[in-house]
Amino acid sequence: MTVLVKTGDVSLMFHEFLPIWMFIALTALLMAGFPVAFTLLGTSLCFGLVGFGWGFFNLLPLRIWGIMTNGTLLAVPLFIFMGVMLERSGLAEQLLETMGMLFGRIRGGLAVSVVLVGALLGASTGIVGATVVTMGLLAVPTMLKHGYKTELACGTVTAAGTMGQIIPPSIVLILIGDIVGVPVGDLFLGAVMPSFVLVSLYIIYILVYGRLYPSSAPLVSWETKEKAGLGKVFRALFPPLFLMIAVLGSIFVGIASPTEAAAVGAVGATFLAMAHGGFSLKMVDEVARSTMQLTSMVFIVLVGAAAFGLVFRGTGGDTLVRQALGALSDGLGPWAVMAVVMLFIFVIGFFLDFIEITFIHVPVLAPVMIDLGIDPLWLCILIAVNLQTSFLTPPFGFSLFYLRAVAPPGVSTAHIYKGIIPFVMLQIVGLLLVFFFPGIVRFFL
Repeated sequence: MTVLVKTGDVSLMFHEFLPIWMFIALTALLMAGFPVAFTLLGTSLCFGLVGFGWGFFNLLPLRIWGIMTNGTLLAVPLFIFMGVMLERSGLAEQLLETMGMLFGRIRGGLAVSVVLVGALLGASTGIVGATVVTMGLLAVPTMLKHGYKTELACGTVTAAGTMGQIIPPSIVLILIGDIVGVPVGDLFLGAVMPSFVLVSLYIIYILVYGRLYPSSAPLVSWETKEKAGLGKVFRALFPPLFLMIAVLGSIFVGIASPTEAAAVGAVGATFLAMAHGGFSLKMVDEVARSTMQLTSMVFIVLVGAAAFGLVFRGTGGDTLVRQALGALSDGLGPWAVMAVVMLFIFVIGFFLDFIEITFIHVPVLAPVMIDLGIDPLWLCILIAVNLQTSFLTPPFGFSLFYLRAVAPPGVSTAHIYKGIIPFVMLQIVGLLLVFFFPGIVRFFL
């Protein structure tokens, strides 16, 4: 039996489901390894011409101009500058050594100090790559030297290094807040308790693990005559705490906007680097170059995502998504839809970077979820916690790549993958706690 399909019907079907074909093409190209920014722009241009014709080029410049004149996004390069400046100043090394001396007398204490240092660096820098690389160079060799199990050392460093994704001031929260339309200051306040929950889960796990397996997380005896007295602890903790209070405090009390607070952080990080003694013109040049490269990467992806969103919405993609989730909501309810969306983000986090998910999927899913009655602030925090997990999930967990690049001899990829499994499970527990107890997000609001 032969089935004949008219050419007009095929063309109509293609245009009706153009957003789906565009999404499939984008996913296939990303999985093939093409650069994110060029894939977004290239796919958007091709399907934009098909959907809108040459008039598409009259719409796109207006969308790009709106992005480049967004004052909130100015906080991105300023926070990046602050993080890179702190990372190059050597403050992290001093902090890790002091905290290790302080907690080394308990089993798993060195791993606990790594978690606390990761949280402090996350609150001071917000750059996952810099934190993981720095702690990978400093903490992993130290933990292995003192008899820690390789998997525990690798898992602790990668998990602690990703805390900058959720601990304010987080660049991810700034980007999500701008996309969803939630004030960044509210997001920073809402992320405080979820951050505390995750840090507490990590520490509890490490202490229990050290009690159950003493040989894998032994006591640490530092080969130094200098003890971690109050003065040394204060000198190590003061710089990151001062910067965190200066940046977040100015936002929380309403003195400064997130962009103004980011400027305070950039200047404060520069003064701290001067006080620490690692400041030089060469260092400023390196910091400026790194900031320019990271900022350019973020904004070129943002421009591509804006083009993608323009085509997706203009061709009716948001309507298709709304109809699908609406039908699911009618059958199961908004909470079930929320669970499905979180599961979807978690799964694609195995394959896509957080920037790709933030700029491609969040603009599509968030408006639909808000229309179903979901609290936008709670939604943003849930997405941020979920995206943090994407840094740890193989095969494309970027924290795993960062640590593998600087891991000492004897540490294999298998060690890193095995080490992150318990911490991924802990992050899922933290995500579930925030999901089932929304009051955690509004604790300080």
